[in-house]
Amino acid sequence: MKQVLDRILQHFIADGQLQVRWPDGSTSLYKGRNPGPSAGVVLHNQAVVRAMVMNPGLGFGEAYMESHLDPLDCTLYNLLDVLMLNAMRPGGHVAERLASALRYARRGWIQFNTIKRAQQNVAHHYDLDNRLYSLFLDKDWQYSCAYFRHGTETLDEAQEAKKHHIAAKLLLDRPGLEVLDIGCGWGGMALTLAKDYGAIVTGITLSREQLAFARQRAKDEGLEGRVRFELLDYRNLHRRFDRIVSVGMFEHVGVGHYRQFFDVIKNALVDDGVALVHSIGRSDGPGATNPWVNKYIFPGGYSPALSEVFAAVEPTGLWVTDCEILRLHYAKTIAIWRERFAAKRAEAVALYDERFARMFEFYLNAAELAFRVQGHMNFQLQLSRSISAVPFTRDYIATAEKE
Repeated sequence: MKQVLDRILQHFIADGQLQVRWPDGSTSLYKGRNPGPSAGVVLHNQAVVRAMVMNPGLGFGEAYMESHLDPLDCTLYNLLDVLMLNAMRPGGHVAERLASALRYARRGWIQFNTIKRAQQNVAHHYDLDNRLYSLFLDKDWQYSCAYFRHGTETLDEAQEAKKHHIAAKLLLDRPGLEVLDIGCGWGGMALTLAKDYGAIVTGITLSREQLAFARQRAKDEGLEGRVRFELLDYRNLHRRFDRIVSVGMFEHVGVGHYRQFFDVIKNALVDDGVALVHSIGRSDGPGATNPWVNKYIFPGGYSPALSEVFAAVEPTGLWVTDCEILRLHYAKTIAIWRERFAAKRAEAVALYDERFARMFEFYLNAAELAFRVQGHMNFQLQLSRSISAVPFTRDYIATAEKE
């Protein structure tokens, strides 16, 4: 298998260079034709060599989790930078290209997120011990892309700015508006809309851990009369709201359920209502979720291309009244999470174990690089049933953020 992987890497590394130390102690250096980052890797046994040949999309992350490979004279970030950059080149690793094509063909089943399956998927990641998330999130527990207006903000400042940027697009121009928060997380967005804008908010989630945490926050802040949190799937909604917000939840809907999701938004909006969907997306067209991410981090998850999103919105009759692309904001957000997690890594090991800590640091490093070198981005999609629900120009957004 060493000879096979050697030939693959000779073709695969086109940008930068990669040094490999094989299980027998020998080393090889693969230099690309183009300048780029440099890194090295130690492969500790033959099993990881086979995995790199047969199924690198899954096997590389698993090998790191199990300590079967390690970075060589570099960081994990450096190593993934080289590999993920080269993976974007047409051709690349033949076996991975074939596996990717198969995943794309099967993605309807992989993302077949029934109500029961959706709750299981959410529990896999979001029902982890809250102490884990406290190691790296901001003080408001925002687990989504922050908004860096100037690029110099702290994480707390950028997450606060994100909430107010979204609130501006929701046109919360008077108190008492009823707002639905789909995928409310630990409650930060809902509580902010109630405290700062006088909204009456219903937050829904499928995570029991997040639900309990959010309810306690509402109680502690004296907002139980203005904010209610429920364990509810969006497909079971039977009410109408003045405003709807959904941040970091659309990635868990599944491509086969997009039309249903936007139908629910339309039916749940009053005639002049406004909705804002904030989601991860991809700039390079439809694809499939990395198998390691699907297995260990976000089962049933998928970051869509805008072409897939708009194709689902158009038949509903909803107006897309605004669309904003946030390119590197999430890369900067995750970079801070990654640094914070690294600083408290020992606490993560104490909560779980070394394997879990390696899994989570692999996830954070790869996630950041997906936004830096693999075309991932965030989009904010403003929607309404009415052509006249929002002002003629976008000036109102900046005006609201200055107030």
